[in-house]
Amino acid sequence: MRLKILAALVWVALTGNLCMAQVQHNISLGKCIAATKTENGADLTTDHGKAKITVYSQNVIRVRVVEDDFKKNFSYAVTTGPWNNRFSFKEEGEGYTLETDSVKLVIGKNPVRFSFYTKDGKEINSDDPAFGTSWIGTEVTTYKKLHPDERFIGLGEQPGNLDRRNESWEHWNVDNPQYDSNSKTIYSDIPFFIGLHSGLCYGIFMDNSSKSNFNFGAGNNRFSSFSAAYGEMDYYFFYSKNVPGIIESYTQLTGRIPMPPLWSLGYQQCRWTYFPDDEVMNVATHFRERKIPVDMMYLDIHFMDHYKLFTWDKNRFPNPTGMVNNLKQLGYHLALIIDPGVKVEKGYPVYEDGVKEDIFIKYPDGTRYTGEVWPGWCNFPDFTMPKARQWWGKWFKMHTDIGIDGFWNDMNEIAAWGKDVPQLMEMNWEGNLTSYKEAKNTYGLQMARSTYEGTSKLMDGRRPFVLTRSGYSGLQRYTAIWTGDNQANEDHMMLGIRMLNSFGLSGVSFAGYDVGGFGGNPTPELYTRWMTIGAFSPMYRGHASCNTNRTEPWSFGEEKEDIVRRYIGFRYQLMPYIYSAFDEARRTGMPVQRSLVINYPFDEKTFYGAYQQQYLFGPSILVAPVAGKQQIAKVYLPEGEWYDLYDGKHYDGKQEIFAECPLNRLPVYIKGSSIIPMKALAQTTAVTGDTLYLHIYAGKKASSFDLYEDDGTTFKYQQNQFSRRTIVYNPAQKNITLGKALGEFTSPYKTVRVVLHGFDAAQLKALKLNNKPVKVKNEVMRYFTSEFAHADSGPIDTQNTLAFDFANSRDAQTIKW
Repeated sequence: MRLKILAALVWVALTGNLCMAQVQHNISLGKCIAATKTENGADLTTDHGKAKITVYSQNVIRVRVVEDDFKKNFSYAVTTGPWNNRFSFKEEGEGYTLETDSVKLVIGKNPVRFSFYTKDGKEINSDDPAFGTSWIGTEVTTYKKLHPDERFIGLGEQPGNLDRRNESWEHWNVDNPQYDSNSKTIYSDIPFFIGLHSGLCYGIFMDNSSKSNFNFGAGNNRFSSFSAAYGEMDYYFFYSKNVPGIIESYTQLTGRIPMPPLWSLGYQQCRWTYFPDDEVMNVATHFRERKIPVDMMYLDIHFMDHYKLFTWDKNRFPNPTGMVNNLKQLGYHLALIIDPGVKVEKGYPVYEDGVKEDIFIKYPDGTRYTGEVWPGWCNFPDFTMPKARQWWGKWFKMHTDIGIDGFWNDMNEIAAWGKDVPQLMEMNWEGNLTSYKEAKNTYGLQMARSTYEGTSKLMDGRRPFVLTRSGYSGLQRYTAIWTGDNQANEDHMMLGIRMLNSFGLSGVSFAGYDVGGFGGNPTPELYTRWMTIGAFSPMYRGHASCNTNRTEPWSFGEEKEDIVRRYIGFRYQLMPYIYSAFDEARRTGMPVQRSLVINYPFDEKTFYGAYQQQYLFGPSILVAPVAGKQQIAKVYLPEGEWYDLYDGKHYDGKQEIFAECPLNRLPVYIKGSSIIPMKALAQTTAVTGDTLYLHIYAGKKASSFDLYEDDGTTFKYQQNQFSRRTIVYNPAQKNITLGKALGEFTSPYKTVRVVLHGFDAAQLKALKLNNKPVKVKNEVMRYFTSEFAHADSGPIDTQNTLAFDFANSRDAQTIKW
């Protein structure tokens, strides 16, 4: 007995010591023992870890840190190498200094820590002196000094407030149909944020796709931090004097949106689910009969044969080609839902071909991963394998051949019943092999890429529309994204607006939410208000679940229908402005829906809870979202001059105002000195009309607008088949100029009508166009027109304006007064 007790005590002692030995302590990047200047930056070796600094441009510096050795330089997010890497590197005192024309990086020697400064010595961002970049086991974390007034914005669609301060988020893409403002995981992740303090702006993008965490002072007042479960600490530091400069540099690094098809910017109608084909045509016909503009319809999963990819249910849709042609005759484009799961079923061609081509995800023992989703047990393509992407793309031919040009990628987190997909699965990773732990967050991105690249090859030079639920940094190169399964309540309406604002801060311009709410039944007031707000969003889609009441625009009575009709119609009138905003996003990364902090980052009121939903739609239209039944709202107008959209009333900025907001009057304001190009009301985006309307609002400051046009459907704009002309309003010189059109595309507009808001008629008596007198006439302006105006939907506001016409021309035009 004594021997047994003694043996037990020895075992406890030994195992206890072993457990103590396995405790993982925080170990940080150590003392520098060697530093070498390289072609693009500097390499540092420490007594614990290595660092590599790469200068990408004068305001973009990359920092890589590892414990052992650097692996192959690879990223699905980054599309470019260094593009302007002038710099100096020298040893100074107790450290090193790397300096560009814009920013100075000071590197401490013992231990190695990184601090970024402006050229005049202001601290922008610095490592925590004690911890810097540290490891606990495989997890790597960078700790940053937290400034007292520091705010954090961005992180893609992560829920919550505009200011991320005192909160933390986990980046691990999941199917979260019950998300709310407090959720910490969501469908997509963009590990990029912007920091603001002391009048300074900077950005950090951590390019590590494993599970990551961003902590902006949650639970402590000492540091902010960002970490990855394993792999390199690999981040890019951006500095600019303003937020647009940060976004421009980030999107130069990760890519920008191509021009979307024009029709995808019109209204989109969706439901889970429209079937059979007679029901699809019934809904489509109702829109046309009721004169509600619309360009797209969607088919959800019930169009397929038992939910199997690349099939049709022959009973519900016996003649897909005929249905698509009938929709085309009504001016519609059709989008189909396409999930990643391929049903495991012998004789099913897609499955059999996938097995033959060996493109499905596998376990380490070589067996194919099988997860259960809508069709049953499924295999999943490995979209990190080039061969699999090509294989995926070819299957869309059956859809593109009959004229389908919209493709909706869902369930691509990967989502499977039971939620928990095994992390030990192996992924091709462009031939480099990795585990699902590293690849998971990029799966949606790579699926969208496969869909976009595949359909682009099949569509004879026409642009596809791709929509995804999941994604990673760089998704804007291939796809639009929506905020997933939202709910029909006021909180979700406001949350969705903030999520789109945050997408814009994170380089994603083409984003939307399910207007009206996917889950639950909206009240008539909530639905109608949401539809008025949605008219001012980049992607405008109404969508609802199959177990909810119908939510087409006519579902809530004639009064609500007419309000919705007017706002959809106004969006169609705004299409030249909206399309030009997308061109700006393509060229600079500037989002279409812009949080007010982009233009006013140090105006404290833009962060107030009451105002954090407000945004600019394009450069000039301020939208102040309000609740469905709200009748009076407090609105914040930032610095500048503003005009009420409806009656033209002028306001000075930097003030809070009370705005009447009955259901037919969403608070919307136009920035003074703005130039707003519009067209005549039409039922589809394909109809332009003969007249381009240039609405110009008086103001004290000069402004410009780049009006962009192309054919709206093909990639010919990439071969100079576009028209872009700069319109300048200069109040000091009392003139408006239309620059010579660039590009080879001929505008369809025959006439230009200039509509002047807020101008003094007496000053315009001597107005001249190209030095020739022009007669200006008074015009009663009605923005919101409707062929079926309903008495109970309220009056259409009018405002007195001044207008004149002239023939459109590619040549420069000058208007003086």
